[in-house]
Amino acid sequence: MYAIIETGGKQYRVEEGSKIRVEKLASEVGGEVILDKVLMVGGGSFAVGNPYIADAKVSAEVVEHGRGEKIIVFKKRRRHDSRRTQGHRQDFTTLAIKSISA
Repeated sequence: MYAIIETGGKQYRVEEGSKIRVEKLASEVGGEVILDKVLMVGGGSFAVGNPYIADAKVSAEVVEHGRGEKIIVFKKRRRHDSRRTQGHRQDFTTLAIKSISA
């Protein structure tokens, strides 16, 4: 059984036992998170929400918090001797999917 959930403005396809990296959530490591924005449930039974399924929930455990790889943002305006370099590291939370209930 799998589900498509929405969190942090992005959509993820999850299965029981899988791990996903999502935008940083305000939860402690080892805590449980209930994701109730379920767009679709598939596998044995198939259901599509409009936009969300009313009674579907995905239960996940917070494994870790961290920061992603550094990316470099470089902007240059040609013929104006203007350059700007900036770095960015995105915060993330790793979730382990425990159960899907539809």
